[in-house]
Amino acid sequence: MSNHHVRGMLTLPQLQELIDQGEVETIVTVFPDLYGRLMGKRITPDFFMDFTAQKGMHACNYLFTVDMDMEPIPGYKYANWEQGYGDFHCVPDMRTLRRATWLHKSAMVICDIVDEKSHQLLNIAPRSLLQNQVKKAAEMGFSAKAASELEYYIFENTYKDAREKNYHGLKPVSGYIEDYHILQCTREEALNGAARKHLSHSGVPVEFSKGEWGPGQHELNIRYSDILTMADRHVVYKQCFKELADSLGQSVTFMAKYAGELAGSSCHMHVSLWDVEGTKASFPGKIQVGPSMASKNFKYFLGGWMKHARELMPFYAPTVNSYKRYQSGSWAPTGIAWSYDNRTAGFRVVGEGESLRIESRIAGGDVNAYMGYAAVLASGLDGIRNKIEPPEMFSGDVYAASELPQVPRTFGEAIDAFEHSDFAREAFGEDVVSHYTYFFKTELNAYNTAVTDWERRRYFEQI
Repeated sequence: MSNHHVRGMLTLPQLQELIDQGEVETIVTVFPDLYGRLMGKRITPDFFMDFTAQKGMHACNYLFTVDMDMEPIPGYKYANWEQGYGDFHCVPDMRTLRRATWLHKSAMVICDIVDEKSHQLLNIAPRSLLQNQVKKAAEMGFSAKAASELEYYIFENTYKDAREKNYHGLKPVSGYIEDYHILQCTREEALNGAARKHLSHSGVPVEFSKGEWGPGQHELNIRYSDILTMADRHVVYKQCFKELADSLGQSVTFMAKYAGELAGSSCHMHVSLWDVEGTKASFPGKIQVGPSMASKNFKYFLGGWMKHARELMPFYAPTVNSYKRYQSGSWAPTGIAWSYDNRTAGFRVVGEGESLRIESRIAGGDVNAYMGYAAVLASGLDGIRNKIEPPEMFSGDVYAASELPQVPRTFGEAIDAFEHSDFAREAFGEDVVSHYTYFFKTELNAYNTAVTDWERRRYFEQI
């Protein structure tokens, strides 16, 4: 599916023209790591056009075995000190070539990661996970469209200032809840307005921005697209926001739960299924307050997505902090249920006719979009293959329904379910489950061995 009609997307000849005009002097060539961060190189125009565009680039394979602080973690089978940490091949996906107008005279392209020996997509790379599921969908006669609704908090502090303060006493740009609040949102236009403009000119079409349910919390929504393009837009969106905030002397966080007393930041994931060409919807139907009247594909996709939600939870909620968000009455789901237009449900069905879609409210702002959407597709397609019926539609307050299956409340519980999931192995392969289980356990162990401010406040004097 071509994105070249989208404003800001480029073909190679268009890039060359911009280079010749002096409008582009740097090509930021990137790929997402396990955390969803963009890694890569800044490449000069001549070298990119003469070499990288045709032959790609290389990067050290330790990048899929590092922790948040970029320390290589021993124990991974994929790459380790014993094997000497070699390279993998980064192949630019020219469908992602775009202007990056928030950067000085720059373009950006996202790479696929190819194994040096097999010359195939590297299975453990996040973008590969999603592409493999897109391929499976196509084999079944489907494509998927998706949209991410990301929430974030904005602070008046710079990132450097926040680090020096040890992230204590930061000052949100607002002193009160600003959900739909135009006056407060006007005060935040330096960042949000710039983001809307630059994203819209950089291949990420924006629909709107609005205040959210926390002081300094905001949401900016982007136009839906095919599911791989949406994951690409998602990571570009986050990169743009952080770099714009940095340039303005502010900071922004996509943490799932920045503060215990404040609303968490979510990533509502909207997904619908279509034919391979993306022209005919597979979900059309009418969902009433009573019994559902929708296509079998809709029901089975929903059934599979719900059935496998718990065992694939680390793909939606990949950090210790993710699980602090699941609290009753917090706008984050606690029960695994589906309803029509009900924000207490983990699965909220919205729209009608060709716009009928499923919104999952499970993922937080910290989700790696490639992993999250790969989990969605794998689960939904399994539902269609095996005709998995969803439970009855729930009416009422899901928070009050303790009899419903619950989302895991801790990272450890979620990792355990993932590690022992036969379905995860069937969907992604043993190598992927093994690699990501180790990755998640490494993250959990870092937390379990840390001494927190909460512990010092509670035990220093009183114990």
